[in-house]
Amino acid sequence: MSPVAARLPLVALALFGLAAVSLGAALLCFAGLGALLHPALSDPMAGLAFLVSAIALAGTGAFPLVFARLARRDAGPQPPPGA
Repeated sequence: MSPVAARLPLVALALFGLAAVSLGAALLCFAGLGALLHPALSDPMAGLAFLVSAIALAGTGAFPLVFARLARRDAGPQPPPGA
């Protein structure tokens, strides 16, 4: 397997990055510092929305990883036809 084939898909990296940003915002809201980002985020329940979004983004980012792994596995050595 070449190192190029083992790289993470760009979409997965982008979604994991967005999940990390959302998780950071959730932690700020849970700490009571959400008003630093926006006055509407002073409610602690806004942190829950960011936390759920972070989990959803990370879960969505896992799909391209699974598909890339399956594609690498299918591109591996194939048995000869009729064997």
